[in-house]
Amino acid sequence: MARSRLLILAGAVIASPAAAQTITVTPLVDVRLRHEHVDQDGIAANADATTIRIRSGVQASTGHWSATVEAQGNLAIVGDYYDGLNGTASRPLIADPQNVALYLAQVQYRTPALAITAGRQRIALDDERFVGNAPFRQNAQTYDAVRVEWIGVPNLKADVTYAWDVRTIWGIDGVGTRQQGIGGDNVFANIGYRTPIGTVTGFAYLVDQDEVLVQGYRLSSQTYGARFAGTRPIGKAKLAYQASYARQSDYHRNPIDYAADYYLADIGLDLNGPKLGAGYEVLGASSGTALTSFQTPLSSLFKFQGWVDKFLTTPADGIRDVYGSAGYGWKAIGALQAVSLQAVYHRFESDRAVRHYGNEIDLLASARVGRTTASVRYADYDADRFGNDTRKLWLQLDWTI
Repeated sequence: MARSRLLILAGAVIASPAAAQTITVTPLVDVRLRHEHVDQDGIAANADATTIRIRSGVQASTGHWSATVEAQGNLAIVGDYYDGLNGTASRPLIADPQNVALYLAQVQYRTPALAITAGRQRIALDDERFVGNAPFRQNAQTYDAVRVEWIGVPNLKADVTYAWDVRTIWGIDGVGTRQQGIGGDNVFANIGYRTPIGTVTGFAYLVDQDEVLVQGYRLSSQTYGARFAGTRPIGKAKLAYQASYARQSDYHRNPIDYAADYYLADIGLDLNGPKLGAGYEVLGASSGTALTSFQTPLSSLFKFQGWVDKFLTTPADGIRDVYGSAGYGWKAIGALQAVSLQAVYHRFESDRAVRHYGNEIDLLASARVGRTTASVRYADYDADRFGNDTRKLWLQLDWTI
């Protein structure tokens, strides 16, 4: 009831004094057409999903205030796949179920020093390793929350969110372990200080997956850590770097007593065309039993540890990911803009009782023409002691106004 009153009050405030001012209305349209093909050893039939995702809405703003409402729908044009909710797993999983839902419904007050956002909103913190929007999936992840961002001191930013519901990628048919929304008293606190060589961030993420059907509360965790990220010019080139450490343990109703560590070191070099990168990420293990390793259930998971998505839930023995990347980018080639080629190699091992899980190669080509971006992705996971060999191909068009 208190949450509802808060949103009603925020709406009343925007509607009163702001009514006498000029109101700017901006339409929002975002369309994505994608074909995804999956060939996975151990499952006789392949999966093919051709889906079209449409988001449309409107943003009204006046003075320091704005209100945004956006709906989304996902339609399967070709539905030869297991979407995680409907049918049986006789084909590989592609986690894009059909859906019609409210995507955003938020009110925001913003000044140069302060932003307060209330309602259903996108939240993506730092590199989205711990809290993200899952933008790659057709039904992205949003939060019913109140968020406060404060920049009242030069170079210092405080960002604190209370979220009482996580709206998942599973959409309106979500059920059981894959629910439409997962309630809980989540708190995301993030304080960053910008220095001449990068930003130092301290964070605390209290994730409350307060639903018994979602792993019996065992994804509830408290994570505390620090991150450093920055860029430096080197002649005409640019060096990017980041490092992070965090410690995670059980929280709220989680019946398991555990603690696990997280480490990340990453470096990238942009040579004004050629691009090189390398990194090492560890999601540590605790006792070696299920869900006692470092978990990130609110992450934008597709961005990390390979596009085949073998490690959405961290294995009981944790994971070590050594990766390297190479690519090339062009500002324009004829009518094509922002042309990019990328290749990434991952070697995966367990953190506890070190053994080789497998290797993965990810390839990406993308280009933009006007408001349309076209991309082709391919991922090949070669299993050793974890999972099955899997190959995925994506053909995608994105259009937005």
